[in-house]
Amino acid sequence: MKYFSQFILLALAVAVLLGLQYQYWLGENGRFEHNKLLTQTEDQQRLNDNQVAANNLLRTDVYDLKNGLEAVEEHARLDLGLIKPNETFVQVSTAPTTHSRY
Repeated sequence: MKYFSQFILLALAVAVLLGLQYQYWLGENGRFEHNKLLTQTEDQQRLNDNQVAANNLLRTDVYDLKNGLEAVEEHARLDLGLIKPNETFVQVSTAPTTHSRY
């Protein structure tokens, strides 16, 4: 009877240990879930860093447009087609050829 109670106690301890291991590895907030969340956090941090860089670039452009005439002139030339007096406008087509004589 003494060995039977020790066996039952040992079986109960093993069952508790297996239950705790299951919770640690496969449970709702287990190790695998934790690793998945870490990966998602790293991906989101990378996206945030890219967005911060884009925001800084836009902030710099806004500052240049508010304080400098060079940025306004560049915008006018590139986007609006500004041509100063005594300048010649040359437009080069980059469209592919649609037909050939041969």
